[in-house]
Amino acid sequence: MTNTTSTTEPVLGGAAGAAAPAPDVTGATDGSRASRPNGRNGRKRRRAAWGVMSTREKVLRYVLLVVVLFITIGPFLWQLSTSLKGTGEDIYTANPSFIPTQPTFGNYLRVGEAIPVFGYIGNSLVVAAIDVLGNIVFATLAGFALARLQWRFRKAVLGLFLATLVLPGEATIISQFVTVKDLGLADSLVGVALPGMIAALNVLLMFNAFRQIPEEIDQAAVMDGANALQRLRYISLPAVQGTIAVIAIFSFIGAWDDFLWPLIVLQSPDKLTLTVGLQYLQGTFATDQRMIAAGTMIAFIPIAVIFAILQRFFFKGVEEGGVKG
Repeated sequence: MTNTTSTTEPVLGGAAGAAAPAPDVTGATDGSRASRPNGRNGRKRRRAAWGVMSTREKVLRYVLLVVVLFITIGPFLWQLSTSLKGTGEDIYTANPSFIPTQPTFGNYLRVGEAIPVFGYIGNSLVVAAIDVLGNIVFATLAGFALARLQWRFRKAVLGLFLATLVLPGEATIISQFVTVKDLGLADSLVGVALPGMIAALNVLLMFNAFRQIPEEIDQAAVMDGANALQRLRYISLPAVQGTIAVIAIFSFIGAWDDFLWPLIVLQSPDKLTLTVGLQYLQGTFATDQRMIAAGTMIAFIPIAVIFAILQRFFFKGVEEGGVKG
């Protein structure tokens, strides 16, 4: 006789297999996965959406950029417009026009007639050149010593450089003047340039730039017999050219725009820098704002030229200080 009682084996792909939901690796069934609102695909879509700006966000960003541009560039453009306006235009009206109706370069010629502007520009260039050269040389040497050399009290000296950033320049201006006077450099361009020949911020910038260079390169150079100066010249300097350009630009702008220190040190009219000499454009009884605006534009031209020449190195230096190599 045939045994009619037999165990029923589950058939893959059959009705019984189709009726039983396949278990998930996490223990959940297809039905529970279907009941989830988003699941893994939803999380992936949300993550992808995070990197995409909506139209509202783009409009908001552009509006903020226009506002910042107006705040930063607006006064400069207005000063440029004033310097080009003729004497027949009323610049004190309640509704002045931005575009000059009578454009002229006569205001720039009047600046040259009122003050020896080219002599003042030459004095400012001498001071700026001394400060730029001094910061490039001394800040580079100090930054390399702090970052790549091992010596006692290195951390203490680094802390002193950081502490000087908190101290305002006006707090030490009297001691600086007494020092310059005792050295016999009062009323001289060298005395004006001396305190700015090395800045603590520039030293820290070079320290940070040298620190980005891998130490293995220095160790390999030491094993090959290179001394400190050789490592500085052939290994470190080529890697920090961008930061040197940043220091050159900052030093030039600081020396060119400085007003208080040259005003204290200099007494001879023929040794005045441009920022101090421009104050003679303001008369005792009358002041022509058109001529003053032209003088400020003349003072701005060298800064624009220097930045235009070094801009590619400037942005390279910003990357060197912000990204660890």
